[in-house]
Amino acid sequence: MKPLIISYKPEYKNDFISLNKAWLEEYFVVEPHDNEVFNNIETYILKPGGMIFFCLVDNEVAGTVAMQKIDNTTYELAKLAVAKKFQGHKLSNLLMDNCLAFAKEKKVHTIMLLSNKKLQNALRLYEKYGFIEVPMKKNDYTRADIQMELKL
Repeated sequence: MKPLIISYKPEYKNDFISLNKAWLEEYFVVEPHDNEVFNNIETYILKPGGMIFFCLVDNEVAGTVAMQKIDNTTYELAKLAVAKKFQGHKLSNLLMDNCLAFAKEKKVHTIMLLSNKKLQNALRLYEKYGFIEVPMKKNDYTRADIQMELKL
């Protein structure tokens, strides 16, 4: 099992959507803004200067994550998902490493993210990478109850 991280390719768009819907439906619900993003990936993520990464294992999409541009110095890490059968293999670390490299290449000062306190594994991952809790700003998700930032 040798994982490979690649940048967005349209043929993997449905994998991005299905991986994210799987965890959303397991822990929460798919909210209207989720569907808006899924239906308009190019508009919300790619065209403004963001990127979606995929982790492939033996040519199968095992995980994904998006880096969504907020402004010239801030990006949001969003929609991090790893397929159940690949969890526990540290693929989320590979995706995070790739996001950090992308942010440094773009000369980003801050990476922010929204999450939920019941997602303890995700929060431990973010803390491991140096994200700290900051006051919540208004956002489009009812499930979000924690905002975190990493200063680069």
